[in-house]
Amino acid sequence: MMRAMKWLILLSYLIVITFRLWLRRLNLNHLAQHGHQVPRAFEGFVDQDLLSKTTDYTLANSRIGLIESILSDAVLVIFLFGGLLSWYDGWISTLTDSFIGHGVLFVLGLTIAQTFLDIPFSLYRTFVLEERFQFNTSTPKIWFTDLMKSLFIGTALLALVMTGVLSLVQASPDFWWLWVWVFLALITLLLMYLSPVLIEPLFFKFQPLQNEALAERVKRVMGQAGLQIERVQQVDASRRSKHSNAYFTGIGRVKRIVLFDTLLEQMDDDEIIGVLAHEAGHWKLGHIWKRLLAMELVSLAGCWLAWYILGRGGLPGWFGLDHLSFVGQLVLLGFLASLAGFPLTPLSSWLSRRHEWQADRFAVDLTGESRPLSNALVKLSRENLSNLHPHPHYAWFYYSHPPVTTRIARLAGRVSTS
Repeated sequence: MMRAMKWLILLSYLIVITFRLWLRRLNLNHLAQHGHQVPRAFEGFVDQDLLSKTTDYTLANSRIGLIESILSDAVLVIFLFGGLLSWYDGWISTLTDSFIGHGVLFVLGLTIAQTFLDIPFSLYRTFVLEERFQFNTSTPKIWFTDLMKSLFIGTALLALVMTGVLSLVQASPDFWWLWVWVFLALITLLLMYLSPVLIEPLFFKFQPLQNEALAERVKRVMGQAGLQIERVQQVDASRRSKHSNAYFTGIGRVKRIVLFDTLLEQMDDDEIIGVLAHEAGHWKLGHIWKRLLAMELVSLAGCWLAWYILGRGGLPGWFGLDHLSFVGQLVLLGFLASLAGFPLTPLSSWLSRRHEWQADRFAVDLTGESRPLSNALVKLSRENLSNLHPHPHYAWFYYSHPPVTTRIARLAGRVSTS
């Protein structure tokens, strides 16, 4: 029975892999058929040469993504079903007898291994692919420094979190699921407060927006939306890439707005206001706290389910293993959770797209016009070489944002309800 369970789980994962590959192939075939067509909203903004470059960029990204995905899937299958997990768990046990120490070393070892597996792909994307399409502005020194900072911060935080989690498991065997959930929720909120002021400045240089007139206009428009903006900042994103973006940081009543310097170069003031009005819509309509609440409810259910399954015993047998440590079984549960959650991907994507439509509508109502946001979306897509021809099935399954051509068409009609 247990042996059959192992093969059933493996078969389920292979089905997921096959479905992902089919969707990717469907999307690329659609691009090959329609990639030469300039969408109506982009006429006058995108010519055939730029459209061809966009197609080449999408294909190049997809190819490296496919190789990375296949390698990652192969390593995961070998690790979970080829006996490496049991060997690794046993090896960690030879290093320490401590329950907490074993868990921390186990997780840190996997994290460092994953980081080194990702290095070749990161190097290729940065210094080959992004360089070829004139996006990269980083240097080997910046790339290496970022890697070391990320590795140090990530391992330090992970070690602290795992120490806290395992201490709670050890101290309260019957109710650890509740205390662990509370602990992780507090960590999440703490990082939302601290990341903008302690972590992000380690990688980027932030300064007040140099365009003071724009900064005052941003504060005024955000004030009309009922949002108190403490600071409007710009960040030197151009030191690493020519890609552009803008985002809100902070939690509670006081917010900060951060604009990439690349975005400031690409857009006029009206378009920037349109983008920020959209982001303000997410805050004002409660999308941020709704997503956070949903995430925490799922986390609570996951913690309880993990406690229940681990308490019943027998989980290692599902994978054909005789014994596995507590943290090793958590790895198995994480894998099973990803399998169970995969069919729910379209629902998550649909909810996210619904929020985007609502934020677009809010931006139009706030500014009184749709043209600035529409123009901003055109420029963002053009400058970032975004795929203008995704297959509808692929977009329905994966896209957290509506396809840009559909989005611009709705903005032209001042955004239909959804």
